[in-house]
Amino acid sequence: MLILECPYCGVKAEETELAPGGEAHLKRFGPGSADEEFEAYMFARKNPKGVHFERWRHAYGCGKWFLAARCTATLEVFGTYPAQSTEPPADIIDKIKAKRPDWKGFK
Repeated sequence: MLILECPYCGVKAEETELAPGGEAHLKRFGPGSADEEFEAYMFARKNPKGVHFERWRHAYGCGKWFLAARCTATLEVFGTYPAQSTEPPADIIDKIKAKRPDWKGFK
């Protein structure tokens, strides 16, 4: 079972209490963008085996959106952080690099 800690209310919640929101840190394209950019934003997603950054909502708790770094192969959670963050915090990056020295980064 996947357990994530909400960075807002501090509750450690099982995935049944949360709602997934897809990949985090995407560059969004809207009106006025090229068709190829919008298509890539809507339909093309990375699906790495390994470290992944995701959006989650504490649906049955405080209701707020947050971001999480986890390994898709082992379900190991490296940390959670506020949704307004434009990139993962340094402490989470350090945790990932300590366990996965060959990790290429989140971009």
